[in-house]
Amino acid sequence: MTAVVFMILSAMKVDVPEKPQSPRSRTLKVLHVYRTYFPDTQGGLEETIRQICYNAKSIDIESTVLTTSPNPDPATLDLPECRVVRVKKNLEIASCSIAWGAFAQFRKLLETTDIVHYHFPWPFVDLLHLGVRPTVPTIVTYHSDIVRQRILGLVYSPVMRQFLSGVDRIVCTSPNYFATSNVLTKFENKVDVIPIGLNRDTYPTVDEDEVESARQEFGENFFLFVGVLRYYKGLHILLDAIKGADFKVVIAGSGPTEHELKAHAASLGLKNVTFTGHVSDATKVALTSLSCGIVFPSYLRSEAFGITLLEGAMYGKPLISTEVGSGTSHINRHGETGIVVPPGSPKALRKAMDQVFNNPDQASHMGRRAKHRFEQLFTGERMASQYAELYRELAGRSANPTARDRHTDWQEQTEERSDQRR
Repeated sequence: MTAVVFMILSAMKVDVPEKPQSPRSRTLKVLHVYRTYFPDTQGGLEETIRQICYNAKSIDIESTVLTTSPNPDPATLDLPECRVVRVKKNLEIASCSIAWGAFAQFRKLLETTDIVHYHFPWPFVDLLHLGVRPTVPTIVTYHSDIVRQRILGLVYSPVMRQFLSGVDRIVCTSPNYFATSNVLTKFENKVDVIPIGLNRDTYPTVDEDEVESARQEFGENFFLFVGVLRYYKGLHILLDAIKGADFKVVIAGSGPTEHELKAHAASLGLKNVTFTGHVSDATKVALTSLSCGIVFPSYLRSEAFGITLLEGAMYGKPLISTEVGSGTSHINRHGETGIVVPPGSPKALRKAMDQVFNNPDQASHMGRRAKHRFEQLFTGERMASQYAELYRELAGRSANPTARDRHTDWQEQTEERSDQRR
């Protein structure tokens, strides 16, 4: 009937208002909000945001990132995956960046935003949300519990609960973390699980000359760790584990504990570890190709997922990680894609590394299984399509209690949650 009315009005040369586009047929504008982003810092959470933006771009999602910077000049950057809007960071308390100018900039950006996508944890964003109170739909990707700041956490907890209660949807990055987070289980009715994914096209292709250059500098057939050197990464445990080992370890990255770790390595008299400092993406790819496996000894729940493990799986490497009830064990299946050991145990870590190093055929098989699992569950395209479905559902206000089933293999999630709760 509606179509007939439109045809009659058109025949009478009456101005007909354009039929509004549905959220599924127009470009959606998504505003990501997090405390830091490229090029100021490089870490797993920044890479996750980049991958969401890059992979969503091809399915009509236009992304902007609002972030803080110690030197926001220029204030706006146009990167391949998104536009970055930076405001001056005024101070930092317990790793929480504070930027008073964010309130005005947030209000301005909301004028052309369809969906706000927060990234947690960043306590300041809770205040930003509660102070501005956006009228557009809001989601938050819950990357990690707040683990270390226990005293400050008691003060912050009421604000966090109000913030999480107020957003429309919460996304957790693995069923494992959802099952073991005391915070997330309180909001179970509005949690979606969307695993982080990577697109190999966003990584450089290295030629044989670049690989050979890395081989000359660092050797080959070593275990590789890549990441920011932070307290929860468990690298002191790794150093303890490799004393007297026949194999070598390359630690690629820099960070707050770098000096302490080098001193610890010297005190142990280690000759089989190399600290590279920060490396380019091309060098990281070359190092991955030369390695015999990825080692990831994080021993606290602050390590909620593990982008380095995902990158290793993408390139078909066997994985060694620890069981901390997080997404690391969603990526790395014990005995299938690699080995999972108890956290904080140099002895268990050494045993796993010896097994991988001394059994190359088994290690190669694990690497192939890791790559297969990556291609099934962790591609950037898969992640982006799940976020796009969620964005469009919220933008269209078509709340559907069964919609979450489309975002992941729910049967697998349920099985893993049950395993975690036993």
